[in-house]
Amino acid sequence: MTRTLLSRATLLAAFAACALPVQAASTAASSASSAGSASSGSVSDSIGGSSNSSGGDERMAAGQYRVIDVAAAPAKPGTTRMTLRAVAGAAEFTLDVPQRALARRAVKTGELVQVNLREYGYEFAHADSRQAFFLALEDHWYRELGSQKVAI
Repeated sequence: MTRTLLSRATLLAAFAACALPVQAASTAASSASSAGSASSGSVSDSIGGSSNSSGGDERMAAGQYRVIDVAAAPAKPGTTRMTLRAVAGAAEFTLDVPQRALARRAVKTGELVQVNLREYGYEFAHADSRQAFFLALEDHWYRELGSQKVAI
């Protein structure tokens, strides 16, 4: 139990760093360490239109997805919407990413994005470098990261 709490606390600390602008590329191999160089958002606000999900509670598959469209997200200033299609299969979905997450390196039509399933949600990375640029956190994880008033 202590290990689980420590692990979760460590991940939450790494996610908290995601709110800060990226200053340097991460050199650590673990996704928790590289989380500091990625932006984050909630799954419900970031991922939409999954064509391989019928019940809404199914997880999308890990793997490589080709970017088939990149545009400004409607009604979300400062946000880029990507349409991604699975390389192996017909699954397709949209991903809304804050533009600050793409400041170091844009994602262009035709490129490959690696989607990795994580305990906390999904990690989106450039397929060629495996460098994470965005984390879509399960809603309960995302809520835990929010600022909360503390009475002293």
